Amino acid sequence: MVRLSHGVPQTNTRPDVTDQELFWGSDQYDFAIVLPAAGLECFWHFAHRGEKFYLNFMVQWVTGMGHGRQLSVTVNAPSGLLVSAVDDAKAQITFEAAETGFYQMCFSNLHNRFGTMQIFLSFGVYYDTYQDPSKSEEDEEKKKEEVSRELNNTLSIIEAATHKVENHVFHMFRYYGFSRMRKSVDYFLLQSNSKYITWWSMALSVLIVTSGYLQLLFLKSLFVSSTGAEGEKPRC
Repeated sequence: MVRLSHGVPQTNTRPDVTDQELFWGSDQYDFAIVLPAAGLECFWHFAHRGEKFYLNFMVQWVTGMGHGRQLSVTVNAPSGLLVSAVDDAKAQITFEAAETGFYQMCFSNLHNRFGTMQIFLSFGVYYDTYQDPSKSEEDEEKKKEEVSRELNNTLSIIEAATHKVENHVFHMFRYYGFSRMRKSVDYFLLQSNSKYITWWSMALSVLIVTSGYLQLLFLKSLFVSSTGAEGEKPRC
């Protein structure tokens, strides 16, 4: 993801290594943002061609009169082409990167013009196989020949199994993060409903007491006796 250094975007944090070495490996981010009414916020994340890019998002709570939970999300390739577009309160976007560079993710609150919303984000890249970028093509060919000749090599089997387990653990944490999003949304919804019920109960209680008091005053005013002559009967 792009970092800011003294107000200037800094895309290469280690100039002594190549971008392939710098960004290679499973990389993910989980955080929440608050979008103002009709607000727009964008993020950029690096991915190489052929790698898996994923984005999960979910609207946690909404304020304002309309309480519209709809969120417009777009993902653009480094060349500016639209990769994916979603208009919903939650979604999971996964695709294979067709270009190498920074992919843009924009979140727009255009449907809710009179209230803010909090969004939980989880995005990153992952790799089904691992490759050492420092090796040349000749080394890669030699490695393939050695692997084909030594299928029963214990170390190779352990290494492949380790990378497979790492990949499965990574996906497990991805789905765990999405379940955390759903849990937080349910929590904020319960809080909102509790406040709504409490305030309406108080308002209705005050209305009932006030209406009863006014009815009592009205009935009392119907039975007013006059203070005239003695022979004059009470007036109802």
